[in-house]
Amino acid sequence: MAESKQISYLNKDFDSFKQKLLEFAEVYYPNTYNDFSETSAGLMLIEMAAYVGDVLSFYSDNQIQENFLEFAKQRKNILSIAYNHGYFPQVTNASTTDIEIFQIIPATTSGSLTVPDFNYSLIIAEGAQIQASTDSSQLFYTRKKVDFSVSGSYDATDISVYSLDGENKPNYYLLKKKVESTSGTLKTKTFTFTAPQKFPTIEIEDSNIIEITGITDTDGNPWYEVPYLAQETIFEATANIGQNDPNLFQYNDTTPYLLRVKKVPRRYVKRFKTDNVLELQFGPGSSTLPDEVITPNTNNIGLGLPYGQDKLLTAWDPSNFTYTKTYGLAPSNTTLTVNYLVGGGAASNVGSNTLTQLASGTVTFYGDNLDPTLESTVRNSLAFNNPKAAVGGGDGDTNEEVRQKTMAQFPTQLRTVTKDDYAVRALSLPEKFGTVSKVYITKEASISANRLTAEQKYDSNLLTLYILSKDTNGKLSQADPALKQNLSTFLAEYRMLTDGVAIKDAFVINIGINFDVILQPNFNNKLVLNNCINAITEYFKTDKWQINQPIILSNVRNIIDNVEGVQTVKKLEIVNKVGNSNNYSEFAYDINGATINGVLYPSLDPSIFEIKYPETDIQGKSVVN
Repeated sequence: MAESKQISYLNKDFDSFKQKLLEFAEVYYPNTYNDFSETSAGLMLIEMAAYVGDVLSFYSDNQIQENFLEFAKQRKNILSIAYNHGYFPQVTNASTTDIEIFQIIPATTSGSLTVPDFNYSLIIAEGAQIQASTDSSQLFYTRKKVDFSVSGSYDATDISVYSLDGENKPNYYLLKKKVESTSGTLKTKTFTFTAPQKFPTIEIEDSNIIEITGITDTDGNPWYEVPYLAQETIFEATANIGQNDPNLFQYNDTTPYLLRVKKVPRRYVKRFKTDNVLELQFGPGSSTLPDEVITPNTNNIGLGLPYGQDKLLTAWDPSNFTYTKTYGLAPSNTTLTVNYLVGGGAASNVGSNTLTQLASGTVTFYGDNLDPTLESTVRNSLAFNNPKAAVGGGDGDTNEEVRQKTMAQFPTQLRTVTKDDYAVRALSLPEKFGTVSKVYITKEASISANRLTAEQKYDSNLLTLYILSKDTNGKLSQADPALKQNLSTFLAEYRMLTDGVAIKDAFVINIGINFDVILQPNFNNKLVLNNCINAITEYFKTDKWQINQPIILSNVRNIIDNVEGVQTVKKLEIVNKVGNSNNYSEFAYDINGATINGVLYPSLDPSIFEIKYPETDIQGKSVVN
């Protein structure tokens, strides 16, 4: 029987491998080989074996290291781990800015009035490219369609008189709109698919890819990006008009679009294999039959009904279950046209007043059968400008940035778990679905049905979101039903299954401030008072205040005291402004009763203080000591 040999498994480097191999030979083969000099053939073989062991050990350690986000070094492995944790790295960052678009429009008469003739208003399709006058290679991509014929709180059209005729009446008006834009050059690639394949992939090889702007097939069907192929739905914006919703279209001035959840069988996911290779993957489905016809029903499989088939002994291959539309369709016998943006980087941060030329884009008129001369005049009047510099452009995520952002992304995974999660998610509702300006979240008190008294308890799974919106003038207002429905649909895609969410209106308490100050000598009375009013206005800006935030009167006094020229605040009074006739809140509030120890507290019902008209609701005067 062969002797059992002791082998060490703790060796990790060349020297330790060599030493153990020498000891192994000396112990087990003392009479077979004993020449271990530096020039011997035996030592050469031992060192070659140690060399192989060292290399294998290195790669084994390296492969294990590359599986952990904290220790991975190779870029492709870091990107792969990031995707598995739900973070999509950026290989470049594009700059953004708002572009103002102008056109003139001829006047027409409506009865005795002179009004703009909106038949000559222009419509610029989404995806127009605006070029910088200082550098023709700098292009900006418009994010939405520009339609001068419509106007609303979300998409306002400013109208002013451009020129007058001999009778001092307007003969042309000037229209102005604003559109969001992103730096980048639009590119297109096509990919042809023949026979269907499970989870087919395509690769776009290009540098500085910002995003995919759209994919369509030969039949004109759009394909939608989703975070993962099992995600069957996307958010879709539907115009808030009477044909789409006869009950909510009356609120289209503040909520121009309704949020709908749309099921999309044609979908794809994207991920960067390297910084210069973007991979798109599609689903496995190719059948036109419903999923439930192809995929066996787990409730009755193997039931063996007399009129059915007994599948109890059938060996099902789970991979066949995915050959359906559950994970989306697989493109087949078609050609996909992929539009994408490239660019970004620090060079895309262009200065103000530089984006002035239309490089490409479809421009049409709203009306038909128009005067050719006027058409030419209006089309030639089209002008562009960016009043603010484009900012935000920069390099993509470094390896360490990908690492840190992935670790921050993984705990949330877009789910709403805490109250702060709900608040952030509600405030992130896109503006076109309505403006959520303020959010306050609390547990809803409910009455136990098992008690005879009205003792209240808190249901840990029932949350109430008190929200406020803004009207067309930027003042706080209660949210309209269309906004509440959009927000409910939006949160339903992220909330925990066991959470119940109720959306209610918070209350607005309109206030005014009266103050008396004693001025220092040799200071202009009106100038100091005006500076005091400006300081108070800045302090009470709506964006700086939250629901249920109290007013600390000493802070207001300090704001006034810090104005140059003020010696002391003689009197500070906060008054309630109320009444629909004056466009204030209809809810009165006892200011004196709610002020305790120099702090003005809001009501028990979630509410917020607002100075609605600072120019009139803040009154100050100077007095003598």
